[in-house]
Amino acid sequence: MDFYHDDQNHNEEQEKNRERLEDTSIFSKEEFNPRLPGPPQPPYKLQKASKLGYIAVALLAAIISSAITLAAAYMYLPEILQQRGLINIPSPNVVIEPQQDLTVYSAVAKKAMPSVVGITTVTLQRDTFFGTRRASGLGTGVVVDERGYILTNSHVVGDGDVEEVMVLLYDGTRLPAEVLWNERTLDLAVIKVEGTNLTPAELGDSDNLEVGEIAVAIGNPLGLNFERTLTQGVISGLNRSIPLGQGETIEDLIQTDASINPGNSGGPLLNALGQVIGINTAKIQTGEGLGFAIPINTAKPIVDQFIEKGEFERVLLGIRGVNADAFEGLTGTKLYAEYGVYVVEVEANSVAERYGIQPGDVIVGIGENPTEVMGHLIRELYRYRPGDETTVDILRNEREMQIDVILQ
Repeated sequence: MDFYHDDQNHNEEQEKNRERLEDTSIFSKEEFNPRLPGPPQPPYKLQKASKLGYIAVALLAAIISSAITLAAAYMYLPEILQQRGLINIPSPNVVIEPQQDLTVYSAVAKKAMPSVVGITTVTLQRDTFFGTRRASGLGTGVVVDERGYILTNSHVVGDGDVEEVMVLLYDGTRLPAEVLWNERTLDLAVIKVEGTNLTPAELGDSDNLEVGEIAVAIGNPLGLNFERTLTQGVISGLNRSIPLGQGETIEDLIQTDASINPGNSGGPLLNALGQVIGINTAKIQTGEGLGFAIPINTAKPIVDQFIEKGEFERVLLGIRGVNADAFEGLTGTKLYAEYGVYVVEVEANSVAERYGIQPGDVIVGIGENPTEVMGHLIRELYRYRPGDETTVDILRNEREMQIDVILQ
């Protein structure tokens, strides 16, 4: 009963509230939907305003989204049209800032070109079928002294067996030249023209070269029509050896990928400072980018003597030798030496005889440098002058010895 009584009172109160709300509501009676009793509800005018706000926010978001879509379409529209072949967009301009490396080759050329000369020769060649005939040759040289001393290859001047040598200077002057010195095993020669105020090249240091350094070759490839051609590359390798023929090799060469062709022989190999670091000598015919140069430090002692004295005096040990490995291969004799020069014969009254070097000894060093092959021994001896003292390291009967000598 109590529960029913309470419900009746509640219905009467609800009816009264409904009448009051009907009088003040903005809605019609048909629209009005009475709520269950509870906390007071906000006016329905405020509820309608909130719905309008949601609609405004949604509309604004749609506008912003459309704007972004249009902006993206505008951004990529030219690219899309170009892909479909409807328009052609020019490539953007690329500006390259010049660096020092881009001008190093022209700087080297400007410095070194006046010191490079062309060399033409006439030699007598003996042929089994045709007898003796005259043959012409072509090469390159580099001026090492203003008085006319020129460094080149021995093979350019026929290893000294040449009838005529002509030199084409930078200014176009042609002068006859004389062969003063040559060494086939080093492939070096010094010739001289009677000239003054020639422009000598600056000689560099080939002992401190590193693989990857800039290398520039200048020469006369394939004829004087291409005189003073410059090619560029890098130092590709060091301490290379190539055969000369007749069982001989030339040692300790610089390898470069700068183009070297017939006619380049005797020309300078230069570093980025325009200094001569080598004398170009050969290339591998069956490969590309395989050129070789004689280190300039091999030639420096010879050049210095010519500049100081006007002549060159070579010191000699007074032996006849062969590479140790070649001796072992020919005779089958074990020398107990990993490398060196086997002494076959000692000349009478020579430095070797005077200081007790004997046949059968293996020379493994001179001074502070090893002599692995005969070419090393010859090169090292060119560093000395008459009267110089040094030490010869030998291997005798499996025992190492040092012999102090004065070279003559």
